[in-house]
Amino acid sequence: MSARGEGADASGRSAEASSDAIPMSTFLLLGVLALVWGSVFPAIKVVLAEMPVLTFRALCLIAGGLGVAALATMRGRSLAVTWPQLRWLAVLSLFNSLGWNIFTAYGLLYLPAGRAIIIGYTMPLWSVIAAALILGERITATKVIGLVLGFAGLAVLVGPDLVTFGDAPIGVGLVLCAAISWGIGVVLLKWRDMGMATTVLAAWQLGLASLPLIVAAAFVDDFDWRMSGEGWFALALVVFGGMVTAHLLWFTIVKRLPASIASISTLVIPVIGVIVGSLWLGETVGAAEIGALALVVAGLFVVLVLPSLRGKRLRRPKPGPNQSLP
Repeated sequence: MSARGEGADASGRSAEASSDAIPMSTFLLLGVLALVWGSVFPAIKVVLAEMPVLTFRALCLIAGGLGVAALATMRGRSLAVTWPQLRWLAVLSLFNSLGWNIFTAYGLLYLPAGRAIIIGYTMPLWSVIAAALILGERITATKVIGLVLGFAGLAVLVGPDLVTFGDAPIGVGLVLCAAISWGIGVVLLKWRDMGMATTVLAAWQLGLASLPLIVAAAFVDDFDWRMSGEGWFALALVVFGGMVTAHLLWFTIVKRLPASIASISTLVIPVIGVIVGSLWLGETVGAAEIGALALVVAGLFVVLVLPSLRGKRLRRPKPGPNQSLP
């Protein structure tokens, strides 16, 4: 998964699009993206009932890497990298691609998809902590509020499981590792400017992360497996929907929308994941899930969207002779 857009510069920072006259087609793309990524966790749950984890994730990363590389090539981006860049890309791939994909997959063996997606999408909250530790960024009062809300949501969701023990805490720990891994990876991207487009960054990270999984799957996985029709559908949704099409949609959206609006998709994804998990897999959605979802989404809003909205107000131009503030 990638959550960074391709801007006008080569640093991978997304350009701030204008919110004026945004076509409805762009908001439709945003809705499709949220629907696809929100459906991925339940789909993974279906696939893992029929296919070994390492084989599945290797296929995901290979397809994702090739798809994003094709997108970069179509946009005229060079895929060539230097040896120092390749070494740093390998480090980034451990956190952004390998860690996220492996921990979420194994975590879903123990957790319902709806619960897993709520925990997994706390990743921006962990980025706040990692940025403070690695980059020395100040944790503002706004960020503290977001962290408190998000972690309160986690406590509501996983507290009873930690008391009763069993398999659930294993799944919680694995998906938390996925969220932390992704959060650290985002901060490492900020720490060192790679001087390349985000599509190229994503393609290399996905491709490099696939290599150890290909080797591990060859030695560990049993290839005597059969897929049902539902399994093939779920696999196609994850590979071609979540890994290829969703990346294409995301890179298109961030070129058209302000960061504050594009970030809304992150808020909606866990909501959709819980709904799809209930409808598709028959998972129970109780008070704990609803309460945790509300708290985590509120925390993400405070961390991701609110700073951009406040920044826009602070940057508003002063009224001229013929202008007045509303």
